[in-house]
Amino acid sequence: MAQHSRTQSDGHANAGSARYAGWIGRVAQSGLYQTTIGALANSRRARLVLLLVVPVVWIVMLHIGPIYQMARISIMTAYPVPENADAAYTLENYRLFFREPLYFVPFVRSLIFAAAVTIATLIVVFPVAYYVAKIVKPRNRTRALLLLLIPFWAGELIRTFSVIMLLANRGALNVLLRELGFIDRPIPMLYTYFSLSFGVIYLIALFMLLPLYSAIEKIPPQLVDAAADLGAGPFTRFRKVILPLARDGIVSGCSLVFLTSVGVFAAPLLLGGPGTVIFPEIIASLFHGSSDKWPAGAAFSVVMLAVSLSTVGIFMRVAGGRSVRLM
Repeated sequence: MAQHSRTQSDGHANAGSARYAGWIGRVAQSGLYQTTIGALANSRRARLVLLLVVPVVWIVMLHIGPIYQMARISIMTAYPVPENADAAYTLENYRLFFREPLYFVPFVRSLIFAAAVTIATLIVVFPVAYYVAKIVKPRNRTRALLLLLIPFWAGELIRTFSVIMLLANRGALNVLLRELGFIDRPIPMLYTYFSLSFGVIYLIALFMLLPLYSAIEKIPPQLVDAAADLGAGPFTRFRKVILPLARDGIVSGCSLVFLTSVGVFAAPLLLGGPGTVIFPEIIASLFHGSSDKWPAGAAFSVVMLAVSLSTVGIFMRVAGGRSVRLM
């Protein structure tokens, strides 16, 4: 029986190595390969372990690890810890957030700003996604999507500076309005909430476009045609048929846009002004300052992360139910 099992295993190994020719086959038949990579490839448990190692290491090292380190720093009195001194822990950094309006007001402003940007992005992007998914012919949809994705191939800073060139006093928009005779002097649009909102929407529209397109494309056209045959007008068809069936894409897109816009940093620095300071700028100023402010910056980051994820979780549960998932 043992000899039969050994013969069978040798047959599997020879059959596996027989699939390769040339030097690859010679390597596969070598003893070193059979005792190392070959042994792992022939073991179901080893293959499962290898498949799990990469995602587990990725999640632990690049997600859970940094968050844990940030949470640990947030309850320290000073970071880095001075030499010849033990680390001391306190909750004063969190109390500082709720006690000082200088920090709490920008946080609330950031949440309101992110919610407004999310709603505006949905209103702007939904017609575009519907047009590409339902109006454009199927053979041209890939090309249409590619054209929409081309601006996102450029870096965030390049796209932000393109917004500056568009909205500046001597930018393209003011020049166009002046040439058409609508204005006599430039309209100040930069360093306001308008320029900041416009820039953020332009930067993160992709996170709304793809989920919406995916959801709208799956809507059977027969349902819309049946609603039209039953006498439903365009608005009724949109409200009763298209909107409910696109709910998963709407919830996913809004969640992604909110999470991205609530923590956006580069655009407020370049497009915002003194009256548009939002919470990520406050956090950055704490990390860029003296080292004793790092714990406060870490505490504020933990608060923003917890509130943002909780807000999105509640929104997904209320608006989308349990079936909705992020991309």
